[in-house]
Amino acid sequence: MTLTLGHFLTLGAILFALSVIGIFLNRRNLIVLLMAIELMLLAVNTNFVAFSHYLHDMNGQIFVFFILTVAAAESAIGLAILVLLFRNRSSISVDDLNTLKG
Repeated sequence: MTLTLGHFLTLGAILFALSVIGIFLNRRNLIVLLMAIELMLLAVNTNFVAFSHYLHDMNGQIFVFFILTVAAAESAIGLAILVLLFRNRSSISVDDLNTLKG
C-alpha cells in the first residue's frame, strides 16, 4: 500500500478539525487554546509538505520553516503572557482576560 496525496490531506484535515473542535469546546483554559492553535499550524504544515513532495517543488517546505518560526514566536509570547496573567490573577482562565480591558 502506497501513501497518496489524499492520505496526507485527510490527515491534515483531521488535525485541523481536531484543533477547531478544541478551540470551540474548551474556551476556559489558555494552555489548551495555545495547544489547539499549534495543532492547527501543524495541520497546515502537513499539507504544505505533502503538496511540496507530490509536486516536486521545494517552496512548500520553505513555507513550513517560516510557519515554524512564527509558531515558535507565538508560543514564546503566549506563554510569557500566560505567566504574567498567572502572577497577577492566580489563574489561567480565559474569563479573567476580560478584566484586562483598558
